Amino acid sequence: MKFEAVLFDCDGVLVDSEPITSAVLREMLGELGWHLSAEECMQMFVGKALKDEVVMIAAHTGRAVDATWLTHFQQRRNAALLEQLTAIPHIHDAVHRIHAHHDARIACASGADRFKVEMQLHKVGLMDYFEGRIFSGYETPRSKPFPDVYLAAAEALRVPPERCAVVEDTVTGVTAGVAAGAVVFAYAPQGDGAALREAGAVEIFASMADLPLLMC
Repeated sequence: MKFEAVLFDCDGVLVDSEPITSAVLREMLGELGWHLSAEECMQMFVGKALKDEVVMIAAHTGRAVDATWLTHFQQRRNAALLEQLTAIPHIHDAVHRIHAHHDARIACASGADRFKVEMQLHKVGLMDYFEGRIFSGYETPRSKPFPDVYLAAAEALRVPPERCAVVEDTVTGVTAGVAAGAVVFAYAPQGDGAALREAGAVEIFASMADLPLLMC
């Protein structure tokens, strides 16, 4: 398969942020009285925009989650990311090769807020590849699992969505990429990726070292 553009998710694809963010969220939910295991917290929230989950949090804690709480979460999350964040193994070489092969027609399309995405890309040294081509689900009418952020990225690159490859790592993200009409490749370093394939990913891979072979 040949593609005219490649659209990357950020968290769990470019940066190993999800365990860090989840640990902060788990701690803050515990402060509200909702105690989750690390696995439960990852399963319930990874790949989703926290702003879309406030009703569920309120239902489990009996306390309304307002903008102040969300801002406090972002502050604590950002501090932890700045201290602990690392890049996904082999991603620098993979992005470099894909960027060159596709004449810079790559983008980062994330469900996270723009500040977080840009902070993380700067932190791990990937910003130069994505400068000016970063798209946030907070800035589209709907976030993942809806396709809006991927459609926005494809439109900005002037590439039909069906000629785009999407790189994702969650069922929520795969669902968004498929709904956009793109061909989705799923990164699954820890498991067999059965749920990702069921969501519509055409290829499951376990190492970013393999990604250029699929894209180029």
